[in-house]
Amino acid sequence: MKKRARLYIIGAGFAGKTLAKEIRAKTILGTVVAFLDDDPVKIGTKIDGIPVLGPIRDVAKLLRMKSADEAIIAIPSASREYLSELYGILKKAGFRRIRILPAISQIIDGDAHLIQTRSIDPQDLLGRTPAVINLKESLAYLRGKRVLVTGAGGSIGSELCRQLLSGGASRLYLLGHGENSIYLIDRELRILQEEGVGEKATIVPVIGDLKDRDYMFHILNRLKADVIFHTAAYKHVPMMEENPVAAIENNLFGTKNLIDAAKAAGVKRFVHITTDKAVDPVSVYGASKYLCEKLVLSAASPESGFLAVRFGNVLGSRGSIMLLFQNQIEKGGPVTVTHPNMKRWFMTIPEACSLVLKAGGVGDNGSLYLLDMGEPVLIRDLAEQMIRFYGFEPDKDIRIEYTGTRPGERLDEQLLADDEEPAPTEYSRILKVQSRLTGYKNKIDVEGLIEQICPIVRFDSAQKEKFRNNTLLNELLQEAIPSFGRIRRRDDQYCQSIKIPAAVF
Repeated sequence: MKKRARLYIIGAGFAGKTLAKEIRAKTILGTVVAFLDDDPVKIGTKIDGIPVLGPIRDVAKLLRMKSADEAIIAIPSASREYLSELYGILKKAGFRRIRILPAISQIIDGDAHLIQTRSIDPQDLLGRTPAVINLKESLAYLRGKRVLVTGAGGSIGSELCRQLLSGGASRLYLLGHGENSIYLIDRELRILQEEGVGEKATIVPVIGDLKDRDYMFHILNRLKADVIFHTAAYKHVPMMEENPVAAIENNLFGTKNLIDAAKAAGVKRFVHITTDKAVDPVSVYGASKYLCEKLVLSAASPESGFLAVRFGNVLGSRGSIMLLFQNQIEKGGPVTVTHPNMKRWFMTIPEACSLVLKAGGVGDNGSLYLLDMGEPVLIRDLAEQMIRFYGFEPDKDIRIEYTGTRPGERLDEQLLADDEEPAPTEYSRILKVQSRLTGYKNKIDVEGLIEQICPIVRFDSAQKEKFRNNTLLNELLQEAIPSFGRIRRRDDQYCQSIKIPAAVF
């Protein structure tokens, strides 16, 4: 018979007490042996008969670990520095498993649940301490509404859905074209609800493709959504460089279909997720998101509110550098970094989603917002931190190897274009992007460009030579987007000078 886990709860605050109560009610989950805490007022007391021991650093040295011993860090407001210190103490003490409750933004009024815990990983210890956001207050504008999330099975979309459980929406539509990813988030949300997380929104999985214009009009007319959070996009930069037409078709044409269908269906609020790679774009992915920004903001009208929220990279997303590093470390290295000077802005997925939800409620119609990303991080430093997290020394146990930048990449990203400037809002870490010229409006005719690109994306027997023509697409994007044109012409000239065909196009 399997031994029941012996659990030590780190933190004797409200969240820790709630977990202990739940574990006691479900004895199959294990037994809480003790609370560990650094608060001298709590140390030496008992909570429902469970002793509170501390200080944590001193007590951990005295604990005699058994094979079934686990630690659960139940301090949702803990800083990154404190979490890192705790992790080191608990690891050294010999706990076989260390779990953590999510950030404070995911804990509503202290209502913590064991189902929300997960094994601690590098993203919990890297980067800055996330902003503390009162989700219940932030999501008040969604109470009783029908909310649709596109790309609901993706990293950003699925986390938005988890947090939206606490918003009091009447229906939560999970739209995506990947059957398995939608199944997984649908199942996860239902289990969270069964365990008491959030409110009882009706969850509706919807399988569909944004590229199918007729279906978008049909399904949005049926669903009667009040609010849309649009996260769906092809995002992998080098992959999209190899498949440029697919990137434009999915990201730009898909967004166009969704906007038009949303307006026809009377959607009241449309929140578009965009990226720092849309700033003076040099990649096909960045160009597609740059055009989407213009398209979304120009769609604003008195009848419906459209806004966009821009941010940089997120830690731990599917296909992210963190997962690549983890896989490389687990097989003994080397860990590959493209360039020693490459930098990116990072924030955690939960923090980014909390701020998106906040901006969605307070943002002005037709406006672009930027999340405060803090300071950029050297990818090399991130690699070294991850190697140490797994107990190794960089370039001693695990080698770091530099491989060179890939197509569409640049050494650092910008959060603002030269003609943009940030304006503070009354909300921490949300900035409004304003133009130094005449307001943030289209500087290019996006609708006209879409019309030119259309025969490249959709087969037209009268223009069949244009269908899936990468070269023609490249020329049109170069002409429309100055930054894209500069980098492409330079790369094409370089390729010709060394007598090799231009990559990608």
